[in-house]
This record gives sequence, structure tokens and C-alpha cells, in this order.
Amino acid sequence: MKPLIYTRGQQLPVILEKRIAILDGAMGTMIQRFKLNEAQYRGERFKDFPKDVKGNNELLSLTRPDVIQDIHESYLAAGADMIETNTFGATTVAQADYDMADLAVEMNYESARIARAACDKFSTPDKPRFVVGALGPTPKTASISPDVNDPGARNTSFEELRKAYYEQTEALVRGGADALLVETIFDTLNAKAALFAIDEYFEKSGERLPLIISGTVTDASGRILSGQTVTAFWHSIRHARPLAVGLNCALGAALMRPYIQELARVAGDTFISCYPNAGLPNPMSDTGFDETPDVTSRLLREFAEEGLVNIVGGCCGTTPEHIGAIHQAVEPLAPRGIQRDYFYKEAA
Repeated sequence: MKPLIYTRGQQLPVILEKRIAILDGAMGTMIQRFKLNEAQYRGERFKDFPKDVKGNNELLSLTRPDVIQDIHESYLAAGADMIETNTFGATTVAQADYDMADLAVEMNYESARIARAACDKFSTPDKPRFVVGALGPTPKTASISPDVNDPGARNTSFEELRKAYYEQTEALVRGGADALLVETIFDTLNAKAALFAIDEYFEKSGERLPLIISGTVTDASGRILSGQTVTAFWHSIRHARPLAVGLNCALGAALMRPYIQELARVAGDTFISCYPNAGLPNPMSDTGFDETPDVTSRLLREFAEEGLVNIVGGCCGTTPEHIGAIHQAVEPLAPRGIQRDYFYKEAA
């Protein structure tokens, strides 16, 4: 198979072969720390908008870019190599819940620009920082009926999802993304629409960025919500030739271990990423989750010692303190090895 040639993010496969890279932590958890009210979400631009927008975190890239910049810089200062754009829900499909679908392209572009500025500020020749354009799941699923009385019902289509993800991809790349991340995948068909859109953009634009794909195992069944095992999930998306494949969100690291082991076993020619929640939800804790930084970092260090991972970070409930502890825990350890030629340009 011909090795991939990237037009951006070319350093990433080289870095991942040499050391474990650090992804940032939760955006939503950090936004909650600012305790923003409805008026602060709206800003001057949307002060008369007819619908409540508090909780639309992607809107903050337009109304409070200072908050998003501060969060990015906090993670970079903690040691993150890669930061995700504030675009988890920045598709037309997701933004329709707020009647803001028409703002999706602008949200993605501005979010990428904010992340780009933060990475450029912290990058050094010895430690370049990378903007990862985040393409999250949508509130609508292509595989599962929203009506228990009608198993064949669907509230979205592959084409609607493809179009939304294409627009998101284009805006993220224009804004300065170095790589793309299709994350928190609970429905493989939704993910395939995103991957189709990304490949379509690559073909039309002539650009190719490193791609990371991350699923989420929702419970102890070891399956994503649309029913696939981790192995089946990998074989469903491996045609996209991702730089890395992994798992994030739903489970804390302790419960995620067997599924990361499974993925590391079957995806032998691909780097592995892992960014779990800070344990299980706990409304009594400061972050809303069980694990303190020392617990999460110890568990991810064990993953690294076992030779399972190339990228580690955090999802819901994790903070710059978690990321700093993870960085220190895995820094001395070697990354998981892969078949090198898969990602490198052939010698001239």
C-alpha cells in the first residue's frame, strides 16, 4: 500500500514514533469553571437572540474567544502537544438545536483560528504544538431509531451528515487545523459519513491532513452504542487509513483497559490514542467526576508501560492538572511501535 503523504501535520507521525504525545483535556469541564451566564454566552452580537443559548459552548468561540484561548493556553502550559478545537458540536445538525445552524461554518473557522494562535504562541523547534480539528457526534444517529415503536425510523440521513461534516472539515482546515479528529463515535454510520466527507474534501482540495478516529465504548458490553465490538469498529473504519485510532469518553481508564488492549492488538499498523473520562460521574467532586489527576495519570502510565498507546489525554472531567500529571507520568516511557512504512513518503 502506498504510504500517505500529508500536506500538514507532517511531523506528527515522526513524533508518535519517538515518544508518547499528549492530547489536551476536557473543554466543557473548563468552560464550567468560568460560570458564564446567559448574557455572557450571548455577548453583544446575540443579545436579542430569541432562544436561550447558555450551554452552546461552540458559540463562545464567537462571543468569548478570550475564554477559549485561555483554556487552550492552560492545556498547552500543562504540556499538551495537541489541542482540540472548540467544535465538538459545531455542525449544522447539532447547532439546529439552538437555531444556529447558519453559524456552524463560522464557529469552526474561528475556533480553529483561536487554537492556531495558541499553538503558535507555545510552539518551539523542540516541541511543536498542533491544532486538532474536532468533529464530534451529532444529536441524531443514522443507525438507531428515535422511536421505540418504529425501529425503521430515522431522524437524519447519511447525506445530511455528509454535508454537515464536509462544511465542518473545510472550515477547520481553512482556520488552520494541522490534523482532524472524528471523536466520541457512538454510531459507526455517523462516523462513516464524516470519513466520507473528509476524504471528499481531501480529494477536492488536494490537501491531506493526519486523521485520528476515536470511538466510545458505552458500557461493559464492550460495544459502541450502534452495536459493534471494538474489533468490528476498527474493521469498519480502517479504510480511512487514520494516523491513529482509539477510544475516549464514556468509561474511565480502569474500565477502558481491555478495549484499548483489544484495539492495540488488532490495529497493528496504526498508532493508538486513549483519552478517557476522569473516572465515573460524581456530582460531589469539583469536576463532576471521580478521578483526581494522580489517579488518571497512574492508570495511563500503566497503559504506556504495557506498550498500548501513542497518544494520551483526557475527556470529560479532566483539567490542565490532569494533563500535567499525565505528561509527567508517561514522559519517560516509550510509545507503542507500529509498521513504520504505513505513514511515510517513499524515499526518492
